[in-house]
Amino acid sequence: MSLPLLSVRVARKSQEVPDICAFELVAEHGEALPPFTAGAHIDVHLPGGLTRPYSLCNNPAETDRYLIGVLRDPASRGGSRAMHDDIVAGETLQIGAPRNLFALDAAARRSLLLAGGIGVTPILCMAEALAAQGADFEFHYCARSRERAAFLPRLAAAPYADRVSLHFDDEAAAQRLDIAGLLSQAEGDTHLYVCGPRGFMDVVLAAARAQGWPQDRLHCEFFAGDVPPVEGDTAFEVELASSGRVIQVASDVSVVKALMAAGVEVMVSCEQGVCGTCLTRVLAGELDHRDSYLTPEERQANDQFLPCCSRARSQRLVLDL
Repeated sequence: MSLPLLSVRVARKSQEVPDICAFELVAEHGEALPPFTAGAHIDVHLPGGLTRPYSLCNNPAETDRYLIGVLRDPASRGGSRAMHDDIVAGETLQIGAPRNLFALDAAARRSLLLAGGIGVTPILCMAEALAAQGADFEFHYCARSRERAAFLPRLAAAPYADRVSLHFDDEAAAQRLDIAGLLSQAEGDTHLYVCGPRGFMDVVLAAARAQGWPQDRLHCEFFAGDVPPVEGDTAFEVELASSGRVIQVASDVSVVKALMAAGVEVMVSCEQGVCGTCLTRVLAGELDHRDSYLTPEERQANDQFLPCCSRARSQRLVLDL
């Protein structure tokens, strides 16, 4: 079932750096917006039927606006290109209410925030929330260069500026982030939050796991999945547990698209196995996970999957739909 949408107006659009635009969104009629927590995102519904998730990066205490940052992706499937080229100040957009799949752990005594590139957006929001709580944290922001790092003036003026360290690929080696060293110095009750390009996140998470960080202290959010087509994919069936109806999934069609073509509505957003919007419970069958959302432990349980990208190893899956 689709959730109700909110109408918002683009109050301001600004070019933060050459390839990142910030959009300030306010309620169409000036009312307060639904509250959100640090790490939350909104689904923006774009012309042409596209829906894309964007992290909120303003202070969670604010109820009069939402602020998002959008990177122009050279490999855009239409979302970031539309935001940069077609959406202008004054325009009205439809968005979903904030949802949080990357929340701060209230039990954490110390937080280590690592951002790479556009991954700074949810991390900014986390820093705002932690600073307001008087919590213990440090914030490391990595980018290719100062010229491509968004929100630097905001960080410099922030009350937590002394907790922020900047690292740029094109500057002196001494200021580059020593990931392994940083992680090895962290106290045993520190929680790690990381967001950014896939390569950056893979390196950070691999280093943490190699040092024995437990999974429950590792928190991440991917902005883009890596779901290349797999040669040899075969057709299979999905059965809807509520009705017993069986739907065929062709070798070159995703489960989500097969369900939608059969008139079965499934909520989707990124369609790359990143955001978790379409997460579906599986009652029977063997799964072929291809997402960037589930943890290794969750995959091992074989009881849920993301039908936008994952498939079946067995001839049939029984879905809790």
